[in-house]
Amino acid sequence: MRLQKAGHILGSAYVECDVVSGIAAERIVFSGDLGAPHSPLLPEPSPPERADRLVIESTYGDKNHEDREKRRYRLKAVLEHALEDGGTVLIPAFSIGRTQELLYEIEGLIAEFGDGAIGVSPQGDRPRSGSLTWSNLEIVVDSPLAAEFTKIYRNLKPFWDEEAHALVAAGRHPLSFEQLTVINSHEDHLNAVEYLAKSHRPCVVIAGSGMCAGGRVVNYLKAMLGDARNDVLFVGYQAAGTPGRNILTYGPRGGWVELDGGRYDIRAQVHTVGGYSAHAGQEDLLRFVEGIPQPPSEIRIVHGDDGAKRALQGKLRERLHEVAVVIPG
Repeated sequence: MRLQKAGHILGSAYVECDVVSGIAAERIVFSGDLGAPHSPLLPEPSPPERADRLVIESTYGDKNHEDREKRRYRLKAVLEHALEDGGTVLIPAFSIGRTQELLYEIEGLIAEFGDGAIGVSPQGDRPRSGSLTWSNLEIVVDSPLAAEFTKIYRNLKPFWDEEAHALVAAGRHPLSFEQLTVINSHEDHLNAVEYLAKSHRPCVVIAGSGMCAGGRVVNYLKAMLGDARNDVLFVGYQAAGTPGRNILTYGPRGGWVELDGGRYDIRAQVHTVGGYSAHAGQEDLLRFVEGIPQPPSEIRIVHGDDGAKRALQGKLRERLHEVAVVIPG
């Protein structure tokens, strides 16, 4: 067995297995979760030099992500729009991978637009119009697990990609910058929820979990979903049956969501920015397969919704006519 960098999260790998049975020998490759190229911090995965059989994921086998520059400026536009009314932008995010990528991108926006004003209407204790700039916008990570993983990411700089190394060499700190506040204790978490729910202080909160099925993000949602000045920004896949999917589906219709057994109306605006998935998109998966010098004799498609599996199967059959592409029962 040999492990190769998969680029999904720091330390993730795909697995090459050389198997011998009698005089027969073959190499079977299990992709696991493959990362998307051009993700912040991590190098993209390189295809294996050989794979007689390939078992590959298909989480996004039916769609492609926005390119990085486009999603970065869409993130900027959503944050600017959301912060104009002095509310909180709540970003549900997984503790490892997604949180660190978001911090990296937000630090980049702060560095690029530092003194650029984010207009906020003067009202009561709200900042005066134009007084809020990127350089004084507060970013909160409210997740002890995310804070610990972010610390680990910082300690493992040798495994970052070339772009991230260049920022560090230039004196930047993509995962530890002045505007960043980390909340650890449960008491501080409850105080932050109460304060932000009542105040008109613009703030971006990144809290777990990514699909709103548990974790500290639920307390923020219960306190803030009913206030139209707040916003919820989804940056990752929301599985069917999760509160995150329900907020994404029913929020724009003025619907409601069940959290901890209670019913909460959704008056906050709901946004989504694609491309921040740690999974490869359809073209990324195809490029990974086509990068294998000698095509596999068999490809098995796993780990995706039925539609995503079938879409990837169709694309692979179009491009690799001699390869058996199957979806295991």
